Amino acid sequence: MMHPDTEIRFISEEIGYGVVALKRLPKGTITWVQDELDQIYTPAEVEKMSEFAKQMIDKYTFRNNKGNFVLCWDTSKYVNHSFRSNCLSTAYDFEIAVRDIQEGEELTDDYGYLNVTEAFEAKDEHTERKVVYPNDLEKFHPQWDEQLQEAFEHIKNVSQPLQSLISAEVQQEIEMVLEGRKEMKSILHCYYNED
Repeated sequence: MMHPDTEIRFISEEIGYGVVALKRLPKGTITWVQDELDQIYTPAEVEKMSEFAKQMIDKYTFRNNKGNFVLCWDTSKYVNHSFRSNCLSTAYDFEIAVRDIQEGEELTDDYGYLNVTEAFEAKDEHTERKVVYPNDLEKFHPQWDEQLQEAFEHIKNVSQPLQSLISAEVQQEIEMVLEGRKEMKSILHCYYNED
């Protein structure tokens, strides 16, 4: 589920629609949680679908670390890619703001950690990276982990309307991470290796 203080807006002709903050979302805000309404499809299930359904799966899903396709039921499927993303996935089935997101600003993910099935050239953002590759998680997890570690420190200091959707077990683990009794799981846990 997407943070309640967001909405879908038209971004541009090139990008189409995206998810925009309705108010400031501080660093450390949980911006999305995978919940029980999200649909999960195995590759075998997708293979049996019509060509139209396969196109929608390709456009609106991400792959989890088991290689299954997750179709979010709400507006979160409209979160666009950026090499300078302001949100990052965690190994705990939620995403977090890795910097302050201002009112009216688009929420973005780096599709490099979403286990894309094929490489694609993304919009030029004047960054070193120009292409998203299926194995980007292997290459960039250290820098993403560093961003996540910094954002985690703010979790308890900001409003968390999505916290109730996180299981008690995961909340307890997060608490242990925040208290320094456990290491934060690396975003690399999200990686699906087809080999």
